[in-house]
Amino acid sequence: MSTKFSIIGGDLRIIKLAQILAKDGNEIFTYGLDKAKELKNENIVFCDTLNEAIESSEIIIGPIPFSSNGIEINAPFSDEKIEIKDIIHNSNGRMIIAGAINKDVYEMQKNEDEECIKIVDIMNREELAVLNTISTAEGTIELMIANTNKILHGAEVLILGFGRVAKTLANKINALSAKVTCAARKEKDIAWIKTYGYKETNINELSNEKLQKYDFIINTVPKLILNEELLSGIKKECLVIDLASKPGGIDRKSAKEKEINYIWALALPGKIAPVTTAEFIKDTIYNILRKR
Repeated sequence: MSTKFSIIGGDLRIIKLAQILAKDGNEIFTYGLDKAKELKNENIVFCDTLNEAIESSEIIIGPIPFSSNGIEINAPFSDEKIEIKDIIHNSNGRMIIAGAINKDVYEMQKNEDEECIKIVDIMNREELAVLNTISTAEGTIELMIANTNKILHGAEVLILGFGRVAKTLANKINALSAKVTCAARKEKDIAWIKTYGYKETNINELSNEKLQKYDFIINTVPKLILNEELLSGIKKECLVIDLASKPGGIDRKSAKEKEINYIWALALPGKIAPVTTAEFIKDTIYNILRKR
């Protein structure tokens, strides 16, 4: 059975999602994607107003991340400024599915007098979070190869954290014959690191001396880990990649001042594999709708 979706704003992966959903026979009504000319399709309608897009649909799909400033949604393929409150106000009880939704949006929802709205943060879905680690890991490896003059075989690699992304990344880098060390705080994570056969270190015991040996340091922890003092221990040839969401885990100002080879690689899945990521998002949306 086809579903009527309104797709409001979003980046390239949301554009690809619209195409995939339309190909599946769903009806798609868009707003805030007027510059996405590739969406010209008999099953995709470009609406003139936000209200028209919402009123034509059953489910509202928003961007990932939903907003960068807490006021307007992310809509890089439009010149329109689409405010979150307008989407909430016009939703009239429809489910809103988006990603990385700030808690203020839920407070905004509570203040509405309209019929109860169900807001789903798709990035909290375990299946999508796990699948996204694949493209994040592959994108990281691409950055590692493109931004140094070293090969990964035999390289000393330190991964900070041992969550979903770190686990997948360590596995793939290890398969390329790099020497992988993972840093974690929890005893159970240290135990799992040993079980997988990687070298382990306690993230609280990092020192300039320990950091000196690494060719690559990759952070996955969204909390300051590499401060100005620790950055002083990194050798000049080391590539530092921060995969953590804001505020990140590396002192960016100090990294710049010390001329460290540093990359803050946000939202890699959407940048390096928008089609695959869109497929993952589509499957997750279908899972959500089956359990409505």
